[in-house]
Amino acid sequence: MEGTSLKLVFFGSPQEAAGVLSALIDAGHEIPLVVTQPDKAVGRSKMPRPTPVREKAELLGVPVATPKEPNERALLGQLSALSADAFIVAAYGRILPQALLGLALRGVVNVHPSLLPRHRGPSPVQAAILEGLPYTGVTIMLLDKGVDTGPILSRSEPITIEADDTGGSLTKRLFDAGSRLLVNTLANLAKGDLKLERQNETQATTTRLLQRADGQLDWHAAADHLSRMIRAYDPWPGTHTTFLGKVLKVLSVTLTKPTDGPPGYTTVIGDKLVVQAGGGAGLSLDRIQLEGRRPM
Repeated sequence: MEGTSLKLVFFGSPQEAAGVLSALIDAGHEIPLVVTQPDKAVGRSKMPRPTPVREKAELLGVPVATPKEPNERALLGQLSALSADAFIVAAYGRILPQALLGLALRGVVNVHPSLLPRHRGPSPVQAAILEGLPYTGVTIMLLDKGVDTGPILSRSEPITIEADDTGGSLTKRLFDAGSRLLVNTLANLAKGDLKLERQNETQATTTRLLQRADGQLDWHAAADHLSRMIRAYDPWPGTHTTFLGKVLKVLSVTLTKPTDGPPGYTTVIGDKLVVQAGGGAGLSLDRIQLEGRRPM
């Protein structure tokens, strides 16, 4: 890495981003500051818990900032004083303000888990599974004032979406690939050996932020769509239906032969609980979790 080491400020929050941070440090880059989201209350105890990125940064001895919003004056002043070569963003979870984008000498580099310009926005992994695509990938790009509209620095090779991939498993594989791609891209950036590629707006699609209500299952939908939805929305926002007036989380299913009932009709076939979906097929409920109970 001699001659290619950069001073980088890292923005990220979840476990996948912690892996990207580790890859940058292992590659020899200087990280004077990590910016992550504030601690959040989790579980029944509602005890505040730091993000995986904060835990990783503190383990590695890297200073951490946890602003409520990235446009806080104190943070902007701190970032300006660092004179970093670049800011790196990997699933930070906040839109960076325009005032921040100009504070890094070579710009703000984003790790985006799709092959841009397809699937801009906050839910690219879920969208790729839900649409039944055969593959997706990772794009390293520079942020601008739009949402994932900036110039492209590099793209990964297509990454196959496996039949059993969930939103969680595919996200992990994409960020593992993204870590390697980012390290290679930064080495070229440091040498000035990169060409910027403008995105083709005619091919652009945009995803939206998912809400818990998006996980409500409509049994009139086609069975294969519901099956992809259950995988795509695992772990967030999850998928659910109602049973005896209670929320029933549906964790995994298998496509089966149709029953004799209408959509939503539930019966037992052999040792399987099967729900009739639209489109002529049924869904065997392999793993479920009734409100207040453990998965079974």
